[in-house]
Amino acid sequence: MSEQNEGWLCAGPRWSASGPALVWRHPRHGERLSPLPPDRPLAFTTGAARSCVGVRRAGRHTPCPTAGTIPPSAVSAQCPECARLDRSHSVAADTIADDPRPYDLYLAWFAPGLIKVGITAAERKGTRLLEQAALSSALLARGPLMAARRAEAVLGTALAVPDRFPYAAKRAARHPVPPQERRTTDLARIHAQALALAALPESLTRHPFSPTHHDTAYHLDRIRPGEAVVELAPDRTVAGRVTAVAGPDVYLEATDGRPLLLDARKLAGWPLTAADPSAPTTATARPGTAGPQDALF
Repeated sequence: MSEQNEGWLCAGPRWSASGPALVWRHPRHGERLSPLPPDRPLAFTTGAARSCVGVRRAGRHTPCPTAGTIPPSAVSAQCPECARLDRSHSVAADTIADDPRPYDLYLAWFAPGLIKVGITAAERKGTRLLEQAALSSALLARGPLMAARRAEAVLGTALAVPDRFPYAAKRAARHPVPPQERRTTDLARIHAQALALAALPESLTRHPFSPTHHDTAYHLDRIRPGEAVVELAPDRTVAGRVTAVAGPDVYLEATDGRPLLLDARKLAGWPLTAADPSAPTTATARPGTAGPQDALF
């Protein structure tokens, strides 16, 4: 972006029906998006420090009052105070009970043996699944927030279906991509077991089994094995072309041909300046697809 030198900060990744994008925020100009389609050049240099991104609630952004510094390796780009404020009014943190919107109860498939249950606002139309990098998913039911939350707990207890996994396990499952037939079979089995539970709240509308596979949305067929995971630090350059995006992970082909993996959550809070698309990547890139164990969702 041409105005990045004038106070624009990256706010991390965002998915919508149009696909993945990077979010940019400016104290005067507001918010903008940079789409991340396949083959788009992506070249930037990080600034001197990473700052707290503040709190975004109900579509409105509140800057961090102290502009707290965030460690480059942290998955979250919020200081402790902003994180507490964020969780004080959050569906994920179970601190909202009066949201009148309908909620979806869903199953998300990440790998053999890694299937989770979750809830998301129905109006988001599955975007939450793309944010989490689920390879496949299936809608179980729809209804009031607290009923969906109770059903989530019921499934966790009755069927031992958790509501989160370490992110590293999700990332590792993309090599090789498990066949859709396996995913469909696993989801159908748990879907049937879930809807047969007598303890599910009656206020939820049950949905017949209809799996959704996200291979095309992510462009999984373009991922090259053996990618190196980028570690950001001040005044480091990353340059290449986007090959695929799965959840927050941006897969790149570096200018020297190396396959790289960039966790876009760790871009949040950095001032980024445009770099020459042919520049070498000077950020450290470590082998392997393992990720931080504290990244749970």
